[in-house]
Amino acid sequence: MDTPPALALDSVAFRWAGHAAFGLHVPEFHIARGARVLLLGESGSGKSTLLSLICGINAPETGSIRVNGTAMSTMGAAARDRFRAEHIGIVFQQFNLLPYASPLDNILLPLRFAPARRARVGDARAAALALTDALGLPRAAMTAATADRLSVGQQQRVAVARALIGAPALIVADEPTSALDAASQASFLDLLFAQCTAAGSTLLMVSHDERLAPRFDRSVAMTDIAPLTRGATT
Repeated sequence: MDTPPALALDSVAFRWAGHAAFGLHVPEFHIARGARVLLLGESGSGKSTLLSLICGINAPETGSIRVNGTAMSTMGAAARDRFRAEHIGIVFQQFNLLPYASPLDNILLPLRFAPARRARVGDARAAALALTDALGLPRAAMTAATADRLSVGQQQRVAVARALIGAPALIVADEPTSALDAASQASFLDLLFAQCTAAGSTLLMVSHDERLAPRFDRSVAMTDIAPLTRGATT
C-alpha cells in the first residue's frame, strides 16, 4: 500500500464571504513526506488564504485537504483545531510569542493543547531544552528571561522550537526569513532543515524571495497551483 503524501490538496475551492470577486482554486497540490518545499508568491497572491486552508483555520467550500492521509476538509472547526494542534507546527511571520512568558514556556505551549503530541515528547522540558541547544539558544536565557527580552534572531529560533516540539508531521513556515540578510538566511535555513530532518517533519515554507529556491527540494509558484480570482488581497 502506498504511503499517502504529507499534504494533498485536490480540487480545492474557497471564497471569502462578502468578497464576491475573490476566490482561490487549487486543482492539485501534493507534498511528499519529508520534503522541503518552498511556496513562492507576491503579496495579494493568495498565500495567506492557502495557508489558512492547509492549517485548517478555514475549510474549503469544495475539494479535499489531507495531512498524512487524514481528511481535514471533512472536519468541523473544533476538530480541525485539535488536529492542527497535534499534527501541524506553525512558524508565524511575526513569531506570535507570548511576550511576558519565558522562552521555555513559549516552546512548551503547543503541548497544552495536544495530548498525543505531548505523549510523543516524554520529558517535555528536556525535549524543549534539547531543541534550544540544537538551535544555538543559550539555556540560561530560556528560563531567566521573558521572550520580549530576546533578540529578533533568538525569538525566531524560539518560534521554530515551538513549532517543532513533539515532532508534528507538517511544519508550515510563513516568511520566516523576510527580515534577515543573506548570511543569516542561510544559517537559519541550515538550522531549520536539520531540525525538520531530525523530527521527521515535512516542511512547507512560504516566501516571496526566489533566491531561496535552490536550497529546497522543490519550489512552487502560487500562480502555478492556485489561480486567483482578483478583487481582494489576502
